[in-house]
Amino acid sequence: MFLLIKTGNTMRDLSTHYGDFEDWMIRFMGVMRQQVKIIDVQKSALPKPDDFDGILITGAHEMVTDRHEWSEMTAHWLKDAVAKEIPIMGVCYGHQLLAHAMGGVVGDHPKGPEIGTVDINLTAEAKKDPVFKSMPKSFKAHVTHTQSVLTLPEGAVLLAENDYEPHHAFRIGKNAWGVQFHPEYDSIISREYALFQKNKLINPESILCSISETLEANTLLSKFVEHCTE
Repeated sequence: MFLLIKTGNTMRDLSTHYGDFEDWMIRFMGVMRQQVKIIDVQKSALPKPDDFDGILITGAHEMVTDRHEWSEMTAHWLKDAVAKEIPIMGVCYGHQLLAHAMGGVVGDHPKGPEIGTVDINLTAEAKKDPVFKSMPKSFKAHVTHTQSVLTLPEGAVLLAENDYEPHHAFRIGKNAWGVQFHPEYDSIISREYALFQKNKLINPESILCSISETLEANTLLSKFVEHCTE
């Protein structure tokens, strides 16, 4: 059984016609929905982490630096789960929240937002990582974020980066991963987010034209599931 921690919601129109964060993640996890317990932490308390084979944390439109009570409580819960070495993967907000929970620094990216389909480059350490080791050295992934992990937690292993974002993925200990890019997005979702934030973009038409499918990035969630069940 997997625990999916829902930290927010997508835009209403997109959710109505295409599902929400949890639906997109389950799609690429490659599991049946009944194998996943979904907890909306803005509304409900979290169960014991020990009851699950793996834990995933969604993105959100909120900011970790807002220090919402539900977010800070989730960060405290995650710190305990990391100590118990239960497999965890946080995506976007989940990535930043995991870093914050473990002593990293999260804040506004000095270059502004990163939106669209971008190149992700793995570090040498990624080739030794149990989840990332079979990923290609470079691949395309969807992104949409204005905040980032500015300083990694002490002892974190950097796994992925690009020219804009130096901390696109990291691992803490044996079993906790943070991923800034979105392995759960497809080109439809990415395009909707780019259109929604068009006023933030310097060259929106170029970004919209460059959005493409990201087949390699989409495999990351199923690789995490495989790691959890080995």
